[in-house]
Amino acid sequence: MFWTLELASHLEEAPWPATKDELIDYAIRSGAPLEVVENLQELDDEGEVYEGVEDIWPDYPTQEDFFFNEDEY
Repeated sequence: MFWTLELASHLEEAPWPATKDELIDYAIRSGAPLEVVENLQELDDEGEVYEGVEDIWPDYPTQEDFFFNEDEY
């Protein structure tokens, strides 16, 4: 399983919090690439509820990772 920014971005609008099955269903219904569905299928399924993309891909960049001042724009 590997994530890229492009693949993970397909889950930004997912209905969080969500289980693995709910995320797979969302990815299929939203037309996400097959790689997204395959990555989700590889997650450990212990009935865990994921709170956001960061729970699936801990290295997912957040607003804080970008070095610009929003007030300047």
